[in-house]
Amino acid sequence: MVIALLESALFAPFGAAFMLRALLGGVLVAALCAVVGTWVVARGMAFLGEALAHGMLPGVALATLLGLPPVLGAAVSAAGMSAAIGALSRRRLSDDTAIGIIFAGMLALGVIIVSRSRSFATDLTAILFGDVLAVRADDLALVGSALAATLVIAIAFHRPFVALAFDPAKAATLRLRPRLARTVLVGLVTLAVVASYQAVGTLLVVALLLAPAATARHWTHRIPQQMALAAALGAVWAYAGLLVSWHAGTAAGASIALTAVTGFLASLALRPAVVALRRPREHPVPAPRPGKVIP
Repeated sequence: MVIALLESALFAPFGAAFMLRALLGGVLVAALCAVVGTWVVARGMAFLGEALAHGMLPGVALATLLGLPPVLGAAVSAAGMSAAIGALSRRRLSDDTAIGIIFAGMLALGVIIVSRSRSFATDLTAILFGDVLAVRADDLALVGSALAATLVIAIAFHRPFVALAFDPAKAATLRLRPRLARTVLVGLVTLAVVASYQAVGTLLVVALLLAPAATARHWTHRIPQQMALAAALGAVWAYAGLLVSWHAGTAAGASIALTAVTGFLASLALRPAVVALRRPREHPVPAPRPGKVIP
């Protein structure tokens, strides 16, 4: 009886086609974001992912008004943001400053376009947060194609990315072209955000880009293992978040995002205890008795 109830609670929701597509979409996005997010966390580029995810609003709004695919507008906006950030960075502005300025400008422009367009039929909340339960087959194909391309690029640029993340000066000395590697990495972040946002929304993209990769970094220092662990964690959290959404009647994307953040915080709290258990116990040295010398 108990087993039957557990099976019903854990697996019955995915008998619905839309829930199964949502789970598949979450798993694909988790894998894509794990590959890119590992480098984002290692390089300290978290703010870039957030800025790209929400700075796409002007392009999405204009594309919707013109009857074009929103993902096309998102791609144009994200590419424009990446180029503008790179241009400002070359003028001796810090990356955070350049990203913050462009992000604020793009988001403000998007809100103005939406507020001035009375015929705008798409809810601003839907643009920013999406609906993972509305994932379609073509969304899955897009994310799957982006994942394949990302894996190829990540393998090809593995050495330059490692050098860029840990020692940019050495990367230049070894002629690994750190500037090109940085441009390619920004391009991968852009690809991950653009390919995933329409399927799962920007909130979930940012959560899966950062939380699984940051959690995996607690447990292993090898990049391939971090990517694999982050992908597995992201998939598990997508499954758990969808279950919470189904049984509690909450927003699916937000439920998955909160599950991912909760998992990260739990890992952060658990790691010191695990490290302490793994550390060999140090046997106290007995105090010498008077008149005796310990050799």
